[in-house]
Amino acid sequence: MNVFSEGAYDAVVIGAGHAGCEAALALARTGLKTVMLTLNPDSIGFMPCNPSVGGTAKGHLVREIDALGGEMGLNADRATLQIRMLNRGKGAAVQSLRAQTDKNLYHREMKKVLEHTENLKIVMGEAAEILTENGKVTGVKTTYGGIFSCRAVVIATGVYLNARTITGEVVKNSGPNGFERATALTENLIKLGYNVRRFKTGTPARLDGRTVDYSALSVQNGEEVYPFSFLNERVPQDQTPCYLTYTNQKTHEVILNNLDRAPLYNGEISSTGPRYCPSIETKVVRFSDKERHQLFLEPEGADTTEVYVQGLSTSLPHDLQKEMYRTVKGLEHCEIVRYAYAIEYDCIDTLDLYPTLEFKKVEGLYTAGQINGTSGYEEAAAQGLVAGLNASLKLRGKAPLVLNRGEAYIGVMIDDLVTKGTDEPYRMMTSRAEYRLYLRQDNADLRLTQKGYDAGLVSEERYQKYRARKLMREQIIAELSARAEQGKANALCTEQGFAPLTSGVTYADLLKRGIPLSAIREKFGILPSLPQDVLDSAETEIRYEGYLKNSEKEIEKAKKSEEKALPADLDYTKIEGLRLEAREKLQRVRPLNLGQAERIPGVNPADVAVLTVYLSLKK
Repeated sequence: MNVFSEGAYDAVVIGAGHAGCEAALALARTGLKTVMLTLNPDSIGFMPCNPSVGGTAKGHLVREIDALGGEMGLNADRATLQIRMLNRGKGAAVQSLRAQTDKNLYHREMKKVLEHTENLKIVMGEAAEILTENGKVTGVKTTYGGIFSCRAVVIATGVYLNARTITGEVVKNSGPNGFERATALTENLIKLGYNVRRFKTGTPARLDGRTVDYSALSVQNGEEVYPFSFLNERVPQDQTPCYLTYTNQKTHEVILNNLDRAPLYNGEISSTGPRYCPSIETKVVRFSDKERHQLFLEPEGADTTEVYVQGLSTSLPHDLQKEMYRTVKGLEHCEIVRYAYAIEYDCIDTLDLYPTLEFKKVEGLYTAGQINGTSGYEEAAAQGLVAGLNASLKLRGKAPLVLNRGEAYIGVMIDDLVTKGTDEPYRMMTSRAEYRLYLRQDNADLRLTQKGYDAGLVSEERYQKYRARKLMREQIIAELSARAEQGKANALCTEQGFAPLTSGVTYADLLKRGIPLSAIREKFGILPSLPQDVLDSAETEIRYEGYLKNSEKEIEKAKKSEEKALPADLDYTKIEGLRLEAREKLQRVRPLNLGQAERIPGVNPADVAVLTVYLSLKK
């Protein structure tokens, strides 16, 4: 094969899924000459599984991506068919936006953004080798012999590496949705020093919506909420409905009577699947006491009749899939357009990465998305942005962007990956965040936009909107600190079912009693014509003021440990007083600071005390 030059660039991004798109945009928008290498441009920003963006904790990630200057929130807003606020009945900390999106439109709009981004070139091709010299990235070689010279590479291959799809007895060497898989890069990654393993995920069937009896189902309409992007003000007024149904005893019998033909139970699939998004076979077997499981029917797009059946992921053979789907209420006569399948793929051990997502053994080499063992579009996009931006910052000679657990859900996720690792496809959840009341989706811009601006990714337009919104929020909080008229305040308390006041109060005091801001505004005629999302954010800030102050104290305390740096070349095997397990774990992870060391599984407080003493003696 002839080897030839494809030109010199600052960076190459391998992959064009949600991680690859954000990585490429972060590099190009910060002025670096970038190539995005993709197996097929038709898969750019493609949604191989559910046609949605956001969800519990995932909505937080999307708003953080947006606050930092990323594209996912803006693109989701362009493609939204329906949007809702999840967990409305719970506290503000766990409320999350989730949008049903038009799958094809999302792909087309993201591709359009990439094609019109300065400094960015899209090339169809498969990466075969990461070229290095003296432990540093020098380029990428394709299977066609082309060499892209570069100083940084972001690998965002998703589920394509040595992928195979499994449906019953039929196994195909294929990527998701029939796309071609990538076979050339894994061997090179192993040679570079990555620890490679196999993970699995799956997707439900797509039905012909014309064969679904929607009259038998419960309808779920969209809501009037704020959009994902802080640059946008409104969500679509004309929203597409989704529908709710359930599995039943007949559904479960089809599965249980045919486990010998289920790849998950007959030995065909041995790789690790997602515990928090299991197949219907796993749910029926594991939760045998449950009489039914919830299913949502969601449109794939405005230009298609295809319907996605959320909650009914499977790898059963085609004949059993048809039988199983037709046991569900409303689906008795359904026709399947695309059958469900499971997919296995290669990924890496994230303990080999720094918190910047750079590989510890090769300078300038980054990974992001499902190759890092995560699941979900949102998790992938967040990592893509961090990897791409850190590659850019490094090439520009600037300090890296490392978000800690008290700054962002993105920081929680990446810290989990590089400190604890993951033995299964990782999914972001609100329960993973220690300071989730502080890390709300409504204040993502207040937490992160200044950081994105300082890193050169946030545009001037976004920055000025952020400053205006921040000022507006401060003015609302200041106005609510004013004294409320005693008579009206007493009347409002009575109307809302609270005890009468014994002394004067501020509007903020009324909020803390549990009276909604909307009722206060109406009663006193204050704060007219202001954006609802800014009002909601200010209300939350006041209502939970005491809890938030406690969180801030805890965050500051944790920062002190993060400031105690550990030498990069420290040999933990020679530190006396450390237990054997702690030495092994510390030597494997090589934490950057004492705070990270504290969070490594297998390192206990006594080991941390030994490290603290060691650092003091070294000083």
